[in-house]
Amino acid sequence: MNMTLRIRLVILLLSLVSVSTNASASADVELRDIYLEVNAQNLREGFYTYNNLCRLCHNLKYIKYSNLSDVGLSKHEIDVLRGTNGVSDTLAASMPPSVANQAFGKVPPDLSLMAKARKNGTHYIYTLLTSYYEKSEAVYDNHLFQGIRMPDIFEYSVTENPKDKELIDKRVQQVALFLEWAADPKRDERKSMGVFVIAYLMVLTLLLFFLKRRIWANLQ
Repeated sequence: MNMTLRIRLVILLLSLVSVSTNASASADVELRDIYLEVNAQNLREGFYTYNNLCRLCHNLKYIKYSNLSDVGLSKHEIDVLRGTNGVSDTLAASMPPSVANQAFGKVPPDLSLMAKARKNGTHYIYTLLTSYYEKSEAVYDNHLFQGIRMPDIFEYSVTENPKDKELIDKRVQQVALFLEWAADPKRDERKSMGVFVIAYLMVLTLLLFFLKRRIWANLQ
């Protein structure tokens, strides 16, 4: 599907969505739990779901192409994805901002820190993407965010086959986990470094303790 057709498809979907200038999150909807593990496979699949669906409208301005090796992409895969972009370039939305502004009334938000923007952000994203419903004939809304302007891009609300719905549910969880990683891509590295630093300080403290005892023993 070429870019022009994808953009037209999103604009067409928007015509089926109930648009409200006073959209707001509902505190009455209980956030759903994610049962998938945070591992390389789920992060990788989550990225490809973001790249194929979410990236049409949403940037990841704090994630570079080079960061994608951390979710299991090979150098060849990254080179294919980036095309003429540099490895240090960030992931920009496919839809130009002017077109997005015309379609949505504003430019869709960057998703880099979305998992941190709300409490239990990863569960919020998962719940949001699986909370669409048909408000009236051919008009759709979202239980968690009434008046949302984003269409049900996963088609969760109109999928009736249980196996298909289960597959969509898994894909939504994977993209939520990927966005959790994107909000803090160096978290695991930082935790590992923290363990090393704490171990170093403990050894240093022990050495200084014995040094202190030896010095005071000579002074007595």
